[in-house]
This record gives sequence, C-alpha cells and structure tokens, in this order.
Amino acid sequence: MPVILRKAVVADIAAIEQLIARSARGLSRDDYRPSQVEGALRGAFGVDTQLLRDETYFIAEREGVIAGCGGWSYRATLFGGDARAQRDANCLDPATEAARIRAFFVDPLHARSGIATLLLARCEREAREHGFSRAELMATLPGVKLYSMRGYRGGDRVQYAVGGGETIEFVPMHKDLIPV
Repeated sequence: MPVILRKAVVADIAAIEQLIARSARGLSRDDYRPSQVEGALRGAFGVDTQLLRDETYFIAEREGVIAGCGGWSYRATLFGGDARAQRDANCLDPATEAARIRAFFVDPLHARSGIATLLLARCEREAREHGFSRAELMATLPGVKLYSMRGYRGGDRVQYAVGGGETIEFVPMHKDLIPV
C-alpha cells in the first residue's frame, strides 16, 4: 500500500484534530495516564494553523485515508497547537538556529509502518533546503523511540503543565541535518 505525502490545507483541520486525538489516546497508553493525554489535547497537542499557512505541515495518506501528519517550522515555537498560549511566530535564523520538527501523529491503525519516518525525512529535507543545518523538537515519550532511531539525541525530561494539576513529560531532542 503506497503512502502519499501532501501538504496539509485548512480543509484538513477537522480530520487532523481527530487523528491527533486517536493517536494520542491510542499510542500513549504505556507512557501517560489518560488524564495527562486529555490535558495535553487541550493545548500541547493540537493543530497549529501557522504550519498550514507556512505550507510546512504534511498529511500521509494510505488508500485515501489519513494515516499520519507532521511538519517542520522555521518559526520559534517549538511545540503546541493553536490553543497553547506560549507561541512565538518569529522567524528563525538558519545560520544560527535549528529548524523545528513539529506535531507528528500517526493513526494507531498505521503505527510502526514507516509513516512517521517518511514524514520526518520530508521535513528534514525541506529544512535543509531552507538552509537549516540542525533540527530540534520536543518529543512525547512514545515519540522518543522513533526520533532516537532517526539520529536525534535527547536531553533531560521536562514537565509541562496541562491543567487540572496535571503535567506531562516531554524530551527535548536535536539532530544535525547532514546534507544528502
């Protein structure tokens, strides 16, 4: 079953939101409590429409079904959807700053089938084409496995408040983007 990657558009937002919720609830069970996931879905996880406007967010489709999504950014915001308060749309300097890998989610029915790897390769390639030699991201605990396998190195876990007295752990990660 071939996978088609395409740029996400505004008409995809509802489907992306549904995918994010399915992915977070289905693939985070071993790492986060349900209350953490639900809190994260109110801001830390979600659609960032700036990525769609910048045309740096992608949909992976298999047989016409959205199987995953993810993107990259040349803006300062490291993670979070539109509902997250701490956002910074300032442009990064590729000569001194790292591109951001952002908002990767895979439908549980398509997990571990190469969807995220295809999306990541596309994002890294585009970031290199825009002059970036490094990439960084804020990984979910389930995502650490993927990113580590793709050459990202992690830092210490950080806590992020998701409301209702809950926090969720993330791992900041980075990678040098070697020209191909």
